[in-house]
Parts: sequence; structure tokens; C-alpha cells
Amino acid sequence: MPVLVKKLLLWGGVAFLIYFMAFRPDGAAQMFKAIGAGLMAMAQGLGDFLTTLMT
Repeated sequence: MPVLVKKLLLWGGVAFLIYFMAFRPDGAAQMFKAIGAGLMAMAQGLGDFLTTLMT
């Protein structure tokens, strides 16, 4: 993918996030909570896997 397209997509995504947080802060907070919970679940699963692997 050309560099210009990547830059446009990146800046478009950043602009969307800023717009979303400015005009829908409750929705943005819920979205980030859900993303954080998903990341924590993945980290917990990886930790459980490594603990089981080592015992």
C-alpha cells in the first residue's frame, strides 16, 4: 500500500477518534472499557497458558 494512503488512513482514524471522544464521550468511554476488558482477558489467558505450561 502506498505511503500516502497509509498516512491518510492513519490521520483519518485519529480525526475520527477525536471527533468521537468530543461529541460522544459516553460511547467512547464504553468502547475503550470494552477494548481494555478484551485486552485484559487475552493477557489473563496467556498468563494461564504459560503457568500451565511451566507446571
